[in-house]
Amino acid sequence: MPKMKIKKNDTVIVISGDDKGKTGVVKKAMPKEGKVIVEGINMVKRHTKPTQNNAGGIVSKEAAIHVSNVALAKDGKATKVSYKVVDGKKVRVARKSGEVID
Repeated sequence: MPKMKIKKNDTVIVISGDDKGKTGVVKKAMPKEGKVIVEGINMVKRHTKPTQNNAGGIVSKEAAIHVSNVALAKDGKATKVSYKVVDGKKVRVARKSGEVID
């Protein structure tokens, strides 16, 4: 699996699938699976049994989405990510604008 260029708390835009065009913040990044969980994107219904501290019923939650189906959002538009060494530190750079991301 190639290195993921998207991290937790990044704002991303969905570039393919049912939620195409929607933006959200990455809640969790899973590099080994090559997937991310994005807030409010790829919602699924989960039927849960009642427990002592949970009433149960049908719960909506976010499902994982493959990292190739999302792109980093900069100024509301999708951009590719490259790496550059600045002051002896490797940083992510937005390809469209050339801005340093982190």
